[in-house]
Amino acid sequence: MEVTIRQLEYLVALAETENFGRAAEQCFVTQPALSAQIAQLEKTLGIDLIERGRKATLTPAGEAAVARARDILEDLRRLRDETGTFLSPLAGRIRLGALPTVAPYLLPQAMPALRQAYPRLQLELREAPARELAAALQSGSLDLVLTVLGEDLGAVEEWRILEDPFLLLAPAGHPLLGRRSLAQADLVGHPLLLLEDGHGLNPQVLEACALRAGPTASDFRASSLGTLVGMVASGLGVTLLPELAAEAEVRSDSGLKLARFETPEPKRELGLAWRRGAIRSRDFRLLGQALKKSLE
Repeated sequence: MEVTIRQLEYLVALAETENFGRAAEQCFVTQPALSAQIAQLEKTLGIDLIERGRKATLTPAGEAAVARARDILEDLRRLRDETGTFLSPLAGRIRLGALPTVAPYLLPQAMPALRQAYPRLQLELREAPARELAAALQSGSLDLVLTVLGEDLGAVEEWRILEDPFLLLAPAGHPLLGRRSLAQADLVGHPLLLLEDGHGLNPQVLEACALRAGPTASDFRASSLGTLVGMVASGLGVTLLPELAAEAEVRSDSGLKLARFETPEPKRELGLAWRRGAIRSRDFRLLGQALKKSLE
């Protein structure tokens, strides 16, 4: 038996996640299928690559194999990119990473128009926290990311898609909602609910409001925007919700109200980022233009 590209992709995914189940999800296969391919790779090479326990740990031979696998996969990616430039615009596979606080609210609006305009595009989506997206982008397992611009992603090019203002979310009758003009400084003294670290939203909220984690920030942390909205509904505090997510997350019968801040509004800038010098930069800019147009 020969070593296959699929086996190398599975091995790299397992090294990144240290878990067979998460690696299988990342590769869009079942866990038994991934496990079988890893076992076949070990049999072909004649050496154990993984220590199987509470987590999947690389052996010394496994570490060497992963390093070489990454080199091989990067060479193949470059080959696909170089030949892909001769195809029609936005054709073939593009691996897109996105923040969980962005993807569910932006992509469903954009995908129908994108599919109609570019039917040969195969967009593979992976949602992950900001740190994972940055690592996957620089390792080559993602082609580009849909993220908050200005994040530390390494050497990247960026394409702005839209500005996403933050809105105050509070229970109806909250004193902040009664102000004729709402400023960020008005939040001082009110418990501010945030997401768990890693979602890529907390630093933007705190920076936008000129706040720092401290007495004003609540000790509670939510796992998702939906949970964050539920915490506000329970009276635990107020939060800042991206306008892009507000319609989907706040029901009319929730007993919650949204309010805008005075100008200049706190906001985040959303866009695409990819490795500087990527051969398919032209396609990535075209994808950014298409996403922006679909949201207008």
